[in-house]
This record gives sequence, structure tokens and C-alpha cells, in this order.
Amino acid sequence: MITEEIAYRRESRYFKGDPVIWYIVVALSVISILVVYSATQSLAYKQSLNNPEKYLIKHTSLVVLALVVMWIAHRIDYRFYARLSLLALYLSVPLLLITLVFGPTINEATRWLTIPLIEQSFQPSDLAKLALIAHLAAMLSKRQQNIESVKESLFPMLVWIGVICGLIAISNFSNAAMLFATSLLIMFIGRVPIRYFLILLVIGGLSISFALVEGQRFETAVSRWEAYKKSLYDSDNAHPQAQESYMAIASGGITGKGPGNSDQRNFLPHPYSDFIFAIIVEEYGLLGGALVVFLYLALLYRAMMIMAQSNRAFGGILAAGLAFSLVIQAMIHMSVAVGLVPITGLPLPLLSMGGTSLLFTGISIGVILSVSRGDIIE
Repeated sequence: MITEEIAYRRESRYFKGDPVIWYIVVALSVISILVVYSATQSLAYKQSLNNPEKYLIKHTSLVVLALVVMWIAHRIDYRFYARLSLLALYLSVPLLLITLVFGPTINEATRWLTIPLIEQSFQPSDLAKLALIAHLAAMLSKRQQNIESVKESLFPMLVWIGVICGLIAISNFSNAAMLFATSLLIMFIGRVPIRYFLILLVIGGLSISFALVEGQRFETAVSRWEAYKKSLYDSDNAHPQAQESYMAIASGGITGKGPGNSDQRNFLPHPYSDFIFAIIVEEYGLLGGALVVFLYLALLYRAMMIMAQSNRAFGGILAAGLAFSLVIQAMIHMSVAVGLVPITGLPLPLLSMGGTSLLFTGISIGVILSVSRGDIIE
């Protein structure tokens, strides 16, 4: 018993914060490795790779790296992120502009920059999203005493939301709209008066709409919306990608076809990222899909508990904002798979195959754990 207690204390010394969130992250990571390995088999076959485990090795390495980044982020005092957030925002704006001007065009959008030397693609929008959420939390926590002041409180937040969401919307409307919705939730949690939300909705909506119309994905967004409206009356008129997703989910049944037995991975575009939830349900059934939904909702619940128990406004708002960002994205991804919303192209956090997006997800969860470090929830 004494030996076990010493081992537990030693483990707790290195892995602090909410233990349930650690279990959730480990569970999602294991599911991710299994499903991505299955979903990339058709891609490996099409590319005639001599090593079909190439994507498994690459993705597993990125998952492990994301866990390491998460561990490092959770060891840092979360108050440090308040000072870092403004610098990250100032860095994000030129990076987003550079991406729009000089970034490579992939699928009619310029969202990526290539990091020199390591030749790894990087989406500046991931950094901008994390920076905006952290800075909004910092501004709201500092301005609780004069939260009703338009000049000192509302205007600075409105400027940053409009600039960041507008720049992202030029090449990625769905990501910008999701970030805008998350920002509104953060401001609601931060006790911004309800009467100001109409101003936020009008100005934010105009900024994102203008960026969409003048941006790169307007025709794609319109076509997807038209296909979605038609599918409401007849599923046969749904977007071809959506139809393949419906077939995958319908064929999964209650228990699924079993790991590695997906058929729709051969027909779905990007089954390892944009439609990975459909592959999860096809292989693991309704039970597997329900488990994934439960894990995300449990993550949000634990983050809300952390917010309720936080001793500082910044920590509570930051943990809630980051959790909302991850869970809203997950819910949109899963809603696309089952036909509740138009196709967006948003990956499933911690589950979809990705590069730096996995690392930024790891940082986000690490920050949430950092906030919970002082009061580990039993």
C-alpha cells in the first residue's frame, strides 16, 4: 500500500490537473490512431506505397507529439498565457495576410504556410484562434469592473474579433463562423451586457459576410448550401460527399463492421479528416459514435467544473472558451456527417489526421489542464 501511494504521488507530480480530462484525451488518442490507420489504407493503396504503415507511423508520431506539447502547456502557469496572447495576436495578423498573398492554393483556398527546414504545413488560423480566445479571456477578466464601457471594454474586443474572423473568413468561412460563435459565448460568460450582443452580431456578421463574398470560397459555400437545402426534401439530392457519409453511417448499424472493415473509405474524400466520424460509426457502429460524443461532452462538462471552481476570472473564462471551441468544432463535424448542417470541411479535434492542428489542440487542452492544476477535481 505504501509503495502504491508513493507511485501515485510521483505520477501526480508530473501529471497534474483534472484527471478525467487526461483519461478523455488518452481515449480519443487511441481511437484516433485506430481509425486513421483504417481510413488511410485506400490512400496508401492509391499512392502505391511500399510501406502501407507510412500514415500510421506519421499520425502516431503527431499524436504523441501533441500529447508532449499538451504536457508542457499544462506545466506552465496559465497566467503566463494572458501576457502571451496579445503577442500571438500581433503575430497572427501578418501571418494570415502572408498566407493569403503567398500561400499555396489547395482546393481553391490558401490556408497553409510551409515551415522552412522541416517542410511541414501550418495553418496560421490555428494560432489566431487560440490567441483570440486567450486574449478575450484576458480582456474580460481585467475589465469586470467597467464591463459596460463601450470604449474601454466592448470596442477593443470587437476590433480583434472583426479583424481575426474577417481574415480567416476569406479562405475558411466555416472556421471563421465557428470562432465568431465561440467569441460570443466567451463574452456571454464574461458578463458582457446582453444589449451589446446585437451590435456584436451586426458588425461581426457584416465583417464575416463581406470576407466571404470577396474571398476565395464564396461559390463553394453557395453550392454546398444549395445542395444542403435540396437534401432537406430529398436525400438523393444531397452533396455527393454527404451521400457517401450517410451510406457509411447507415451501414454501421449498432455495433459496426469492425475495425479496419470500412467500405466507404474507398469513396469518401478525406475519410481520415473531414469525414472521420462517418468512418468511426461505420466501423464501430452507433455505440462507437455515441462513445465519441460522450467523450467530447464530458470534456466540456469538466471544463465547466473547472470554470466554476477557478479562483480567478481569467482562468475560468479561458478554460471554458477553449473547451467550447473544441467541442463546437466536434459537434459541427459530426453534424455534417449525419446531414444536420452543410458540409464545412472542419476536422474532428484530436481524432482527424492532421499536422499542426493536432499540436494546437494539444496546447488548448494543456492550457485547460493548467487552469485546473490548483484544484484537482476528484
